[in-house]
Amino acid sequence: MVSLDDAVIARLKKGEEHFEVLVDPYAAADLIDGKEVDVVQSLAIDTVFKDSKKGTHASEESLQKNFGTADIAEITKQIILKGDIQLTTEQRNKMQENKRNRIIETISKNAMDPKTKSPHPRKRIELAMEQAGVHVDPFKPVSEQVKTIIELLRPIIPISMENVRISVKIPAEQIGRAYGTVRNYGTLEREDWQSDGSWIGIIKLPAGMQTDFYDKLNDVTKGNVSTKILK
Repeated sequence: MVSLDDAVIARLKKGEEHFEVLVDPYAAADLIDGKEVDVVQSLAIDTVFKDSKKGTHASEESLQKNFGTADIAEITKQIILKGDIQLTTEQRNKMQENKRNRIIETISKNAMDPKTKSPHPRKRIELAMEQAGVHVDPFKPVSEQVKTIIELLRPIIPISMENVRISVKIPAEQIGRAYGTVRNYGTLEREDWQSDGSWIGIIKLPAGMQTDFYDKLNDVTKGNVSTKILK
């Protein structure tokens, strides 16, 4: 359970009635992001209020009428997902910064310059977001915000969210260490074993992961590998 000091009010209005729970704001953000959350454990007090500041509880009859259930977990989910969450300035700033970092990480791993087919460095994305005046919503899912932000960045940097297809050839003596690396980085579309024991495969992966992929592959093969981006 979260402490009362760290909890915030999540509030939902249904008709003329108000329903509130005292919840961990970070757990609420995770739930909105689609993550698995034990919502009852995220509450400071496992009850639904009509007015949490006055300590007025919502009646079971009212809960059944408005939510179709008296189950606290289910009602809490509805309040968090459909209602408003009251944050302190410090909480909002911290959560915005965490969400901003996750958005930048997602874009850097999945986006590229469509002309060069190369990923954009994280710092370039950061600066472009600042230039575009991007506002990060601490409670809106990362995937939803990324789509909007990509459109805001396009006038500033050439960018697209795409996968790339890469042909990889690994000599027989390097297969043991490198094969797993290739499979772990993306979707293996095709593979062929050659008569000399070497392996050729085609892998599809997010464009922004190219640099990491090449670095890891060169590391495990000591540079004894051939790669080529396919059109």
